[in-house]
Amino acid sequence: MAEAFPAAQVELWATDEHRIGLKPILKRVWTLPGQRPLAPVEPRYEWRYLVAFAQPSSGRTLWQLATGVSTEIFAVELAAFAQAVGAGPRKQIILVLDGAGWHTSLDLCVPEHVHLLFLPAHSPELQPCEHLWQFSDAPLLNRHFRDIDELEEVQMARCAELQRQPARMRSATLFPWWPQRIRKRQGPRRT
Repeated sequence: MAEAFPAAQVELWATDEHRIGLKPILKRVWTLPGQRPLAPVEPRYEWRYLVAFAQPSSGRTLWQLATGVSTEIFAVELAAFAQAVGAGPRKQIILVLDGAGWHTSLDLCVPEHVHLLFLPAHSPELQPCEHLWQFSDAPLLNRHFRDIDELEEVQMARCAELQRQPARMRSATLFPWWPQRIRKRQGPRRT
């Protein structure tokens, strides 16, 4: 990419989706000896999809909530992401993602200056965004929400808080093999 667009800055980002909803997320908690922890549970099956875009080298994150997953919805998410990061002739974005059907559809409208790079099949351990869910889920654990609107409000407040913590997001997503920056090669290639 750096060679194909020598006049442009090239940024490497990752994206993934995570389903959240009114079915409670239960997690073990510490209590005093002899006390039982209580978690109100009323399973309901209404969902949202939290979409994370992360730039591991800087720790920058962008978050979106979607009502579902589809090629059409993903195209809208990509367009909003491209606009938010300033993708254009002077800034090319490489976006690392999994091979979900709505990501690989031939009908997907990918914004200009955004280039999709697919991870190998069945390799969630390579996806930096997988490490963000533990942080985004924190206010949802062992909690009962009145309705999906309340859950959305709590989740987006949490995501806004996480956006203000780039060092923490960087430490969770920057794998040792992930490039710190895209280097442009100088001069002719040696063989």
